Amino acid sequence: MTFHLIASLMTPGHFRSAWRLPDADPRAYLDIDYFRGLAQLADEVGLDAIFLGDAPALGPEVGTNPGTGIDPLILLGHLAAVTERVGVLITSSTSYNSPYNLARRFQALDIVTKGRAAVNLVTTYAPTAAANFGLTEPMAKETRYRRAYEFLTVVRRLWDSWERGAIIADKRTGRYADPARIHPADHHGEFFSVAGPLPVPGDHPVVVQAGGSEGGLKLGAELADVIFTVAQTQTKAVDFRDEIRRRAVAAGRGQDDVKVSLGVIVLVGETEDDARRRADELYGTLPIDDLARGVLTSLGLPERDLDEPIRIDDLPHVPVAEAGSVGFQVSTRALLAERPLSARELARLAPGSGHRLVIGTAEQIADDLESWWRAGTADGFTIMYADTSVDFERFARQVVPLLVDRNLFTPPPPDTTLRQRLGVPSWDRTRAAATRASVL
Repeated sequence: MTFHLIASLMTPGHFRSAWRLPDADPRAYLDIDYFRGLAQLADEVGLDAIFLGDAPALGPEVGTNPGTGIDPLILLGHLAAVTERVGVLITSSTSYNSPYNLARRFQALDIVTKGRAAVNLVTTYAPTAAANFGLTEPMAKETRYRRAYEFLTVVRRLWDSWERGAIIADKRTGRYADPARIHPADHHGEFFSVAGPLPVPGDHPVVVQAGGSEGGLKLGAELADVIFTVAQTQTKAVDFRDEIRRRAVAAGRGQDDVKVSLGVIVLVGETEDDARRRADELYGTLPIDDLARGVLTSLGLPERDLDEPIRIDDLPHVPVAEAGSVGFQVSTRALLAERPLSARELARLAPGSGHRLVIGTAEQIADDLESWWRAGTADGFTIMYADTSVDFERFARQVVPLLVDRNLFTPPPPDTTLRQRLGVPSWDRTRAAATRASVL
């Protein structure tokens, strides 16, 4: 058994100020030729999927780094057309979409890519996004996740509209389809009223979800195929995966029906000295003090000195920040439970995203991924690059072959769907019917 690899296309990288480096192209995130090269390299080495995060708004971060880029549905749809086997994982908001439109678009993408489409559903807090959709403020977190649960339930029903064999296409009688095998969604809930069905038959694209709150855990374990998560310690990662598997079984699913994909930022050096040099250059572009203040705010300690060690007992008992990621906060707490760290140290360990940063040679990074996987932390990894223009190719060319040689990663054969590659079962009508009954 091997693990999956999903590659983030975030540009300039997860060091968001990497555009300041001397050889960097500050406008690369708008360059379709640049993205085409990344996608074709991912396809060549056999990565399972390429991924792009998104928010339907331009935030204040654009003052210091590129914010939201090209609409990922358009961008990754194009990249799917110039590749043959790599999956495309596209972020979409349940807060600012309708279930019918999203279900139809991703079904269409799945059909035209022959099963390579996946949607990453997010609940979107950003006030700038709310303002783009006629709201004075974002919905509360609990409301967002309640809406997301109903949203995905409706999307699943729509994807399940057509039974297999509904198209008869009998030229002799002129009967094209059997209407008795085409089912309306007929949904009337708290947030949505959707008739359905979809116009054409299709399978369920892969659904990815990220969320460490109670609402996120429920949504992921009961309705998603893959959970994207964050962890700074192996113990925290193992506990999270065990919790998801337990919840999946309690919801009537198999414990392996939901896969956990652990985010990790990589900086790949040709040598250890090269890795350290590149890390110093990248850290030199960061507003470390601002990041450290953000860390303190997310932990509920806004007045603390940036260099004062933080112990786990110093933190409020309950994770704070309605706007923030509970998963990131819990991950940081787990790290502080192991040893005290200052806000500046935390900012350097997880620059700007909360995800674990691994700096080293290709062999050292392969060793790290192997160690975490063998510890039972995840079913695979979402690889996030410190400087995408450099680390994407180095990971693909240098780390992936090592993982293949160690029988840790197997490039997918041609003509396999993303669902098959990730090892997630089909969303069959029995499970869909059980889910439908549970929410009525």
